[in-house]
Amino acid sequence: MRHTLPFAPQFYVTAPQPCPYLADRMERKLFTALQGDQAERLNDSLSKQGFRRSQNVLYRPSCAECTACLSARIDVNRFAPSRSQSRVLKRNRDLARRATSPWATEEQYALFRDYLDSRHAAGGMADMDMFEFAAMVEETPVRSRLVEYTDPNETHDARHGLRAVCLTDILDDGLSMVYSFFDPAEDRRSLGTHVILDHVRIAQEMGLPYVYLGYWVPGSPKMDYKARFAALELYRAGRWQPMGDRDDYAAETHPLSVAPISEQVARISLPDTRPVSTG
Repeated sequence: MRHTLPFAPQFYVTAPQPCPYLADRMERKLFTALQGDQAERLNDSLSKQGFRRSQNVLYRPSCAECTACLSARIDVNRFAPSRSQSRVLKRNRDLARRATSPWATEEQYALFRDYLDSRHAAGGMADMDMFEFAAMVEETPVRSRLVEYTDPNETHDARHGLRAVCLTDILDDGLSMVYSFFDPAEDRRSLGTHVILDHVRIAQEMGLPYVYLGYWVPGSPKMDYKARFAALELYRAGRWQPMGDRDDYAAETHPLSVAPISEQVARISLPDTRPVSTG
């Protein structure tokens, strides 16, 4: 199914598949290719409208039965860690952070496999080999970084002390955490929480106002951790708004909450795609 706007890009819809977050639902996605010299501007613009990047594709859930997948971001200027999150930062202060170009390594893949086998053994990425992992990391048409977290006291192990990794896009208004994974044997560290908290810190260092976390899904235990972060905003009804009461989202799971695909596409705001003058 294809919907063409008066100018590039073109938007498509995937075939329905079982939803990974709500067991009784089917999932489909609205997506477009991310390529050419306008890729960064398109990524910036659509990220502000609830889209996410996967390699050279931008997508947003567009299900027929509900609108439960809500894009989430942290307002960096309003954020303050909770007491438990402050303890997580303190617990991981020994970790060294290093931001590199998006280039896959064997150490990263070993950590990625341990993470999947422990946390997502039945998920859609469970069978990814090294080549597919490298494609996920390296096929990016926008400004991306791999942020690595290493224990400098344990560099003799098979992963040279690597404990967590996040593939991160640098947007014009924030950091987008495309995909993160971490050592499942280090439960005490709460590494997933630490990576998010440190990205808030990186955004503060860079003067960027937001950290984009992906989707929060009301009623999904897998996504509940995102609601624990203060100053969380959700892209709802065409605009970003503070999360408020997490129990106030019953309407998003109702079939009548879904607008037709053509209307969804018509509401998308695109950047000016004319060449930028340098004269």
